[in-house]
Order: sequence, then structure tokens, then C-alpha cells
Amino acid sequence: MAEFQSPVFRRIYVWEFPVRIYHWLNATCVILLIITGYLIGNPLRIFYANEAYQQYWFGVIRFTHFVTAFIFFFNFLARCYWGFVGNSFARWTNFIPLKKSQWREIIEVIRVDVLQTAPSERTEIGHNALAGFVYFLSFLVFAFQSITGFALYAANSTSLLPKFFTWIVPIMGGDFAVRQWHHAFMWFFILFTMVHVYLVFYHDYIEGRGTTSSMVGGWKFEKDEELKRD
Repeated sequence: MAEFQSPVFRRIYVWEFPVRIYHWLNATCVILLIITGYLIGNPLRIFYANEAYQQYWFGVIRFTHFVTAFIFFFNFLARCYWGFVGNSFARWTNFIPLKKSQWREIIEVIRVDVLQTAPSERTEIGHNALAGFVYFLSFLVFAFQSITGFALYAANSTSLLPKFFTWIVPIMGGDFAVRQWHHAFMWFFILFTMVHVYLVFYHDYIEGRGTTSSMVGGWKFEKDEELKRD
């Protein structure tokens, strides 16, 4: 009877501490911004009261949205900086497909993971090329939301930072147009969050390499023979 030999796994430090902090802080901010942003765009009357001060819940919603936006913005800037100084998994070269090999991988991932027209045993330690490119596009949306959000906030704020973005309003056709675009891209955040959570659980279950826990501790596990093959 043949003796069963378990595969040898190697422990690889993928997600550095600043990346993990960014991820969870960004996730918290995105959820708060979605909820408060939706309520700002579609205000609800939660309860009836005789006095105006008893209806100040909307002020709390706005304040929460503004504070969260500042945290989101500076957290995003920190991640942009880490794209230049972080490890090989965190650098911008993983997010911007400048090589032919990255474009070939994007096509392969679409065929295997999206269209499911071909089986593949390919696994990635960090982000695959398609995921990295999608994250890069999401960073552009993050920047757009930050710029348009601060442009809208500048009209009601004496803070210095929002004043840097007042030029956005006339370029985009006025306050109403900026508000509409800002609200429209809120739905990108909603769809992105839904797809992201689904894919995390999907790959965690299919690949079984600790995709979720790796964003807590930073470590991933790969079979030794696959590392040698790569």
C-alpha cells in the first residue's frame, strides 16, 4: 500500500502591516461613506419631533460623512506612497499592466475565472494581473470621489484642504453636476464591495490558502513544488 505523503507548504509574507492597516481602514471608511452618502442623497425622516434640534440626526450623518472622507483620503494617500516603497506585492508594477506577460495573464484569468471556458491550476501569491488592474482602476475612482467630494464640501467649509478643489466645480459644469457624478460613483463602491467580498470567499474556499486570514496576519501558504515551478 502506497504511503501517503502530505504536500510541503511554504509560508510567505505577502501583505505588509501598512497594507493591512490600509485595507481594513479603507473597508470601514467605504462602508460608512456608502451609508452616510446614500442618506445625504436620499434623506429620511426617522422620527417626528416638534423642535428642529430634535431632528439633528441628519447633521450627525453629514458630520460622519465628512470626517470619514478625510480619513479615507489620507489613508488613500498613504497607500499610494506605499506603492513606491512597499514589497514586491504592494508596488505599482503589480497594478499597472505594462508588460505583455501581464496582459496574457489578464486574458487567461478572464477565460478561467470569469468565462470559465478553460480549467487551470494557476494560483497567484499576491494579486493576479486582472485583479491588480481592477484595483488600479478603483484607485482612480477613489481619487475622483475624493476630489469631487472636497469640491462640494468647500462651499460649506473653512478648512484649507477642500479649498484646493474649488476649481473642480466650474470645470464639471456646476455644483449640481458634481453632486450627480459624486452620487453616481457611489454605486461603483457598492458594486465593487459586493464583487470583492464574493471573490474573496470564492477563492478562499476554492484555493484554500487563507485568502481572508492573510489580510489579518499577512501570510500566505503555497505548495513548495508550485513555488519551484514558478
